[in-house]
Amino acid sequence: MDITIHASFLPHDDADAALGFYRDILGFEVRKDVGFGGMRWITVGPADQPGTSIVLTPPAADPGVTDEERRTVVEMMAKGTYAGILLATPDLDGTFARLAASDAEVVQEPTDQPYGIRDCAVRDPAGNMVRIQELR
Repeated sequence: MDITIHASFLPHDDADAALGFYRDILGFEVRKDVGFGGMRWITVGPADQPGTSIVLTPPAADPGVTDEERRTVVEMMAKGTYAGILLATPDLDGTFARLAASDAEVVQEPTDQPYGIRDCAVRDPAGNMVRIQELR
């Protein structure tokens, strides 16, 4: 089999704030920015990885989700417990410095973990956990 990861989905509650984080701070390129029914989906990804994307999606987009479930999702997003993503970089300290200089919520400064990786963690504007590990 030849299977690749094409896209992952993260919720956003403010498209402009999401763009500010993923495009302006992390340096991802915007591949699609689509609006429909008062909602907005934004596809971003690293310029040198055209086959891998993150789709920033409104949490109200799924018609099968009840209003109560939407409220729960929004509450979990605010606490940072709903969604997350793991990224990697060869320059963790430089990446963290750029994140710390922004208004990103720092959860964990660069740390050598007992399980063999070095990583940091921040929350994006929607509260999603963004962990970044150092490539060695």
